[in-house]
Amino acid sequence: MRTYYINNGKENGGPFTLDELKNEHLNKATLVWHQGMDEWKHAHEIEELNSFFKVIPPPFKQVIATPEIEQQKTSATILGLKKSHFFLAISFLAIFIAVFVLNVIQNNKRSVLDLKNKQTEFSNEKITLEQNEFNEQRIQDEIRKRIALENNNLRRRDSINSRITEIKTLLIDNKNQLEKAKSDLIDAEKFKFFRSENEKMEEMSLLQNDLQNLKTQINQLENESDRLYLQLETIH
Repeated sequence: MRTYYINNGKENGGPFTLDELKNEHLNKATLVWHQGMDEWKHAHEIEELNSFFKVIPPPFKQVIATPEIEQQKTSATILGLKKSHFFLAISFLAIFIAVFVLNVIQNNKRSVLDLKNKQTEFSNEKITLEQNEFNEQRIQDEIRKRIALENNNLRRRDSINSRITEIKTLLIDNKNQLEKAKSDLIDAEKFKFFRSENEKMEEMSLLQNDLQNLKTQINQLENESDRLYLQLETIH
């Protein structure tokens, strides 16, 4: 049986039988030598080794061919529309949705702002109304107080004037009585008949007391009258 030697470019290997060479993974450029050869040859140059390098094609898989034109038609359309038309429609739809959403947001903001403005306006009107009512109530209170004060002052003036008139009458009466008491005292000093000296002194003492009481009353009435006139000046 023929044996073979191989050289991988660095060292020799073998000997190998023909079957053993199949396991050495030879390639066409591998150097091979066997007995009877003058020099080393490449593996593909040795006839019995050519079978090592025959190419065996892989098993054929049957593929169902799809017509290219139909595939192009299918890939060129989306939902029955040309791709360009479809993407253009998608773009318009996206723009429309964006504009719609922005309008909704702006309308919501505008509605919220309008509501806040109305609430603020309502609050301001309420505050103004309450302030006007407060001012009106204060004015009415001032008017009532002024009317009450004027009525009170009127009653006081009437009362003071009435008392002054009464004092004037009393002063006239007391002054008349004072003049009469003075006259009686003078007459008592002159009258000497049918009474003793003690009786005369007692009568004169009584007349002097009456005279002094009248003077005191007159002085009190005049002081009271002066005070009442001062009070009248303070009443508006």
